[in-house]
This record gives sequence, C-alpha cells and structure tokens, in this order.
Amino acid sequence: MQIAQYFEDKTVFISGATGFLAKLFLEKILRIQPNVKKIFLLIRETPEKSVEQRLHDEVLSLELFRVVKEEFDSNGVGGLLEKLVPISGDVSLENLGIIESRVREEIWREVNIIVNSAGTTKFNERYDVALGINAMGSMHVQHFARKCSKLEMLLHVSTAYVHGMRAEVIPEVPFHMGQTLPGAEIPCLDIHKEKKIVEERLRQLHTLNSTPKQITSALKELGMERATLHGWPNTYVFTKAMGEMMILEEMKGKDYKLIIMRPSVITSTYAEPFPGWIEGLRTVDAIFASYGKGKLTFFLADPQSIVDIIPGDMVVNAMVAAIARHSNDQPSLIIL
Repeated sequence: MQIAQYFEDKTVFISGATGFLAKLFLEKILRIQPNVKKIFLLIRETPEKSVEQRLHDEVLSLELFRVVKEEFDSNGVGGLLEKLVPISGDVSLENLGIIESRVREEIWREVNIIVNSAGTTKFNERYDVALGINAMGSMHVQHFARKCSKLEMLLHVSTAYVHGMRAEVIPEVPFHMGQTLPGAEIPCLDIHKEKKIVEERLRQLHTLNSTPKQITSALKELGMERATLHGWPNTYVFTKAMGEMMILEEMKGKDYKLIIMRPSVITSTYAEPFPGWIEGLRTVDAIFASYGKGKLTFFLADPQSIVDIIPGDMVVNAMVAAIARHSNDQPSLIIL
C-alpha cells in the first residue's frame, strides 16, 4: 500500500493543532490525500478568539498552506477545508477538556488515527504547566484513545532528549514507570508524588499572598530543581519523559498500535511544501537568520561536532510513513 493511499477515507484526530509540527502534519495530509475523510483539530479556546478563529488566523492563513491552495481550485480548497473540524479542548483536562458529550461520542465513533502533538517546549516552563500538559496530558490522551472504537494507531510526539545529556549511542527503548536517569539523586520517580509536590507548593504560595510573577518564578525554579534531582537537565525533557511513562502504562492490554516519535531539534522545512518555511525564530534558526543577513559572520565551534537538528518536513514524513507502514501490524509499540 502506498503511504498516501492509507489515509484515504480515514478520520484523524490531532491535539496541539496550532503547534509548529501539527501544522506541518496537517498540511502534508491535505496535500497528499485530499480524500481523507475528516480531521478533528483540538485547539484551546482563548478569551480573545474562538477555536474557529484560531484555526483561521494561526493555521490556515499561513503561507505554509499556499501549495495546497494552489493545487486545488477555489471549490476544491473549500471542499478540503470542510473536512477540518476544530474542537475546543485542553489535553491537561480529563476527556481532553471536550465539554459536549455529543462531540466526544462522535470522535469516539469515527477516529482511526490519533496524533498527540500537544506539548509545551519551554525548557524552564512552570512545573505545574509542564506537568499538566506534557505528563498528565499524555495520560489523558491515552484514556481518550481507549474509548475510540475504530482506533488503529496512536502516535505520540516526544523528544530525543528524554534520555538527557548523553554522548554515547542510545538505543530507542521505552521508559518504564518510575525510571530515572544515571546520576539521579532520587532513585525512583513517583509522578503522582510530583503532582502533590506542585499542589502543595501552590498552596504555600497562595497562603503567602504571592504575586503572579512570584508564583511563576517559584514554579519555574521548582521544575528545574525536580528535574535535576531525577537526572534530567530541564523541566521540558523531564516532563516529556514522564509523558512517555504515562502513555505506556495506560497502553497495556490495548488492541491498537502506539508509535512514539523522538525527534531532535526541529527546524525549518527542507523541501516540503517548499524550502525554508519556519514560524518565527525557533531554536537554532536565530543563528541561521543572523548569518544569512550578515549580522553574524562567525562563531566558535568544533567543525567535527554532530549537530542534532532535523527539518520539520522530514519529521512529518517519518510520522506519516510510520503510521502507514505499521498500520497492519499486531498491537505493538514502535519507537522512532
């Protein structure tokens, strides 16, 4: 079966739909398989914008979708966009924060593929926020997936850096619940205890009448402290590792496939839908942009170093290929 053919008449659910990687994945599916049946897009509603407005302003109006729009006439594009169903929700909440039971039941009846790309990527994110989205959010996605009667595949986007700062060749093996990294001061990770630590710290801060700025600073500091104690370099990769543990724990005994993607630093597109698309200046892109403009003429580096970066379209190609390739496998875990 060709990769594009697999997605024909499929219903896909994407969390974190306004994120960089999710946009690239959405564009890829629409471009290679216009006969996809439906795509549910989980988006957080804000006081300023509805999910429909966010989908238009932050996703579909981007230059990224120029090629899709050029390949179809106005009627064709309209038909494609009708397949997109924005859903108000939040992975940090049970049932992904989808309030309407009618909407939840429709998703549970129809969805074939779930792509969990929701996450906060700030290295020093507030511990309560990172824990809620990256760790508990993964568990909530898995709980939600278990109710989908036609589900074939769950793809969870993680990061290569869940293994921490290591120089050797690292095999892609799953984390077991409670695992810590070499050099950790605490030998076992108890995620539910971490949640209680955050809740207790928040109570203390509110008792002290701390300002919002003080609360944010204290919770950022707490996240970095807890990450270091367990062997991880920052809050982001610490909570992403927790997310893998949670999703694997909840996977036991289920009859669908789980793919965990662990990309390294994701940068601008290499080729698709066109070279060089990026949203803002992400990670190393600030260096590239400064060099291209002549503002940065040189910097000290080891020319023999391996730079762990990967273009966004290559990550998406791997995601799409992995879903199609493993579609006929027995229920299993695949880590890429």
